[in-house]
Amino acid sequence: MASSLVEAGGAAIEVERIGNRGQTRISAAMPQKCESDPDFRSPIVMLHEGLGSVSMWRDFPHRVAHATGRDVVVYSRAGYGRSSPATLPRGVRYMHDEALVALPQLLDALGIVRPILLGHSDGASIALIHAGRSGRPVAGLALMAPHVLVEDLSVASIEAAKVAWRTTDLRARLARHHDDVDAAFTGWNDIWLHPDFRAWNIEAEVRGLGCPVLAIQGEDDEYGTMDQVERIARLAPDVELVRLADCRHSPHRDQPEAVLEALVRFCDRLP
Repeated sequence: MASSLVEAGGAAIEVERIGNRGQTRISAAMPQKCESDPDFRSPIVMLHEGLGSVSMWRDFPHRVAHATGRDVVVYSRAGYGRSSPATLPRGVRYMHDEALVALPQLLDALGIVRPILLGHSDGASIALIHAGRSGRPVAGLALMAPHVLVEDLSVASIEAAKVAWRTTDLRARLARHHDDVDAAFTGWNDIWLHPDFRAWNIEAEVRGLGCPVLAIQGEDDEYGTMDQVERIARLAPDVELVRLADCRHSPHRDQPEAVLEALVRFCDRLP
């Protein structure tokens, strides 16, 4: 994938911008059309999981752009992919820092207003916090396997990931996607297993949502139960739930066609 670096949040952030026909645009700094333009369509900004990056999305951003007919932006948060290192160890509010400081600066640097935020796992939680607390316009949220609180299942699976990191080829597989793979893994793993993080909860931010939400959850998700998206549906005013059978923590990999179908339907109904 062709990407470039954009300064935001005190870091050089790896960004790839894809045209609405799935064609990669090398230059990230390409402002979108004005909302008053009759051809304006909110771009989709994709936020990766806790161990993700631009390259770990594989071809999915291009498929999203082609299916929805919208521009798509993908980026690696600080400490991931080819972006600058992050400050470690992470604090309990690290997702709030991403949502309320780093993401607004990145959107401003790219000239993006009123995006559709498409987030996966940690990225979905960051999208929720941004939309519910930042006060900035968001056209809609498309969330895959979001977290709104810490479940025992999540902690057990993250503990298992720590064992896999030490005993399998997980490190080698992730190293293809991150300049500093050790920092990327430990930064995520350490905070999720920290005792103070057990009290992390963003239901108050969910109550502040004013935009439509698409929440997608796999029935076999090893990192979270259906309770996560059901809480969002109870707390926010406009939520469409999609429950996917034969699907674990990455719906866009396990059930890509179902995810794309739901995403197109969701985007088409946005004002």
